[in-house]
Amino acid sequence: MYRRHFIKGAISLPLLSREILPAFSAPAFAQTDWPTRNITMIVPFPAGGQADIAARPIAAALERTLQRAVVVDNRAGGAGGSVGNAAAARSAPDGYTLLMTLASLSVLPEADRLFGRQPAYEVSQLEPVARIIGDPFVLAVGSSAPWKSAQEFIADAKKRPGMIPYGSSGPYGVVHVAMEMLSAAAGIKLLHVPFRGGGPAFAALLSETVPVLALSPGIVKAHVDAGKVRILANWGAERMPSFPGVPTLKEIGYPDVEFFGWAGLFAPRGVPIGIMTRLRDATRQAMSNPEVLKVFETGGSLPAYLDAPEFARFLETDNARLVRVVQKIGKVE
Repeated sequence: MYRRHFIKGAISLPLLSREILPAFSAPAFAQTDWPTRNITMIVPFPAGGQADIAARPIAAALERTLQRAVVVDNRAGGAGGSVGNAAAARSAPDGYTLLMTLASLSVLPEADRLFGRQPAYEVSQLEPVARIIGDPFVLAVGSSAPWKSAQEFIADAKKRPGMIPYGSSGPYGVVHVAMEMLSAAAGIKLLHVPFRGGGPAFAALLSETVPVLALSPGIVKAHVDAGKVRILANWGAERMPSFPGVPTLKEIGYPDVEFFGWAGLFAPRGVPIGIMTRLRDATRQAMSNPEVLKVFETGGSLPAYLDAPEFARFLETDNARLVRVVQKIGKVE
């Protein structure tokens, strides 16, 4: 039920041709000898984060299908993933560079514009291959943190504005946006502590460098099971099967606070149709492979596969929503 809600509407949309998706289109010619060398899959964050968790099983499955190595390249350059996203966007559209990235893909160019900067890339420079996973974020605290509920956390934050630190994957990354959405809705002010990716931010939570973090349930589940982390709430539309006792932020009084942290596979715009077809077919095979699905489900991540046409339509809606969120948040250092 939960997974069906996340893809509600998107999966039922008609398949769209590349001709009517100009932002994600490519030349109509094929290349039948691809691949003749190794493929690089850029992950614009350090190992251990949501994009990395999505990338590694897919890279391994693509290797088996395409008979070429698919090398995961963690471009942990900070800037909320902007460095890696831009590197992929500027790559040659020959099928040898892919990008596994997060919902912040559409946030970061808008954040650059807020500050009067030239965006490092535009979403239109990238073409969707497939959406892989889609999780509502969860509000996680260390086991020694004093809060036993989201209500307790928010009440404490109201008493101590700007005093409670939270980690993030970087300014205007998915964690930052999710936490600022909650802060705005709850009328609280927290201390933003950016790291170079979701993995380092989570390590800071485990080491109690920061007491609270928003993150994907797939990253945190094993640590919750081990009693090292508590989950106070989730950003979804309903409770999650993996954490049935955890309320949504909507339940506790914040109906407009909803955030799904999807991870998706992209290629530079302009990849020949023949190559894109093979990529889509190989990714479809990966996402129907029980072993790949088991990796995600065991880790607590929700497989949320959408093929390129449906993913492109989903992106049109999600990008517009997230741009509005960034504009509402405004300049945040």
